[in-house]
Amino acid sequence: MLSLGCLLCYGLLLIIITLILLCIIVHMTSQQYPNIWRDKREDFFLNTQTATKEAFPSLYDPWSVHLSIIVPAYNEEKRLPPMLDECLEHLEERTKSGLTYEIIIVSDGSTDKTGDVAQNYASRYSTIRVLNLVKNRGKGGAVRLGMLSARGSALLFADADGATKFEDLKKLDKSLVDALGFDYMSKPEETASSDAVICGSRVHLEKEETAKRSYFRLFLMHGFHFCVWLLCVRGIRDTQCGFKLLTRKSARTIFESLHVERWAFDVEMLYIAQALNIPVTEVSVNWTEIEGSKIVPFWSWLQMGRDLFLIWLRYKIGAWKINMKYKTT
Repeated sequence: MLSLGCLLCYGLLLIIITLILLCIIVHMTSQQYPNIWRDKREDFFLNTQTATKEAFPSLYDPWSVHLSIIVPAYNEEKRLPPMLDECLEHLEERTKSGLTYEIIIVSDGSTDKTGDVAQNYASRYSTIRVLNLVKNRGKGGAVRLGMLSARGSALLFADADGATKFEDLKKLDKSLVDALGFDYMSKPEETASSDAVICGSRVHLEKEETAKRSYFRLFLMHGFHFCVWLLCVRGIRDTQCGFKLLTRKSARTIFESLHVERWAFDVEMLYIAQALNIPVTEVSVNWTEIEGSKIVPFWSWLQMGRDLFLIWLRYKIGAWKINMKYKTT
């Protein structure tokens, strides 16, 4: 009969072999650089002013508007209109001060009337373009394809539920000025060629939200935050707020390397930014929970936890690499 010491040695050896095999499998089944697949039909948008299809521009082209807003939307026919009304009211008011902008609504393979609702707004506002994805890619995939089709010197992605009001964009703008020394309206060329990521944050609302949530949801939330801190991103307490502002250069660098297309894409995005020493700032914003969330408490957190581990593992063993092609351009 084997002694306890032998059993422990065999068990440890088995764990080591399993981990080595896992690393080999992950490495062999991963692409070092993401394959940014895009259906040919997604290269065009319908210009409702001329009733013709036009090609989306590229993030690698020179900027041509001050600000691009990317709105990922999956089955958001009910929540999208209030969000767009509030967004447009804010932006149209700022056009009086010289702001130029565009809104790219990315219908992420929606099965309801999200695309029709978005196109209806586009028919009334020439500043809106609709990107209809042929199949559902996930929030990260939708944001990336919207970013890659944008014209802005600075680019903001905002959730379609309208949980964060656009009045708070002023806070992100101020933080961008603090980081760069200028804003995207006065110096759009300099903004486009600089590095900065500004993250909206709901951390200041934690005490209020804690009182509303069950112990199980609190356990999942704090467990996720701990895993983010342990494996991927430090110094940013709220990685998941869907209200982030990037310069054109930073968006180009980050989204060229982004692999994760589901909920945890924000974490990989910030992981890449920190790995490249791109300045990342966190700014408190107001936030209101809107009914209709697509996050399923247990399964979505489980998926995000898995993605966090894979982000850490794949970068550590070199299965994923950060594309430096556009870092200095």
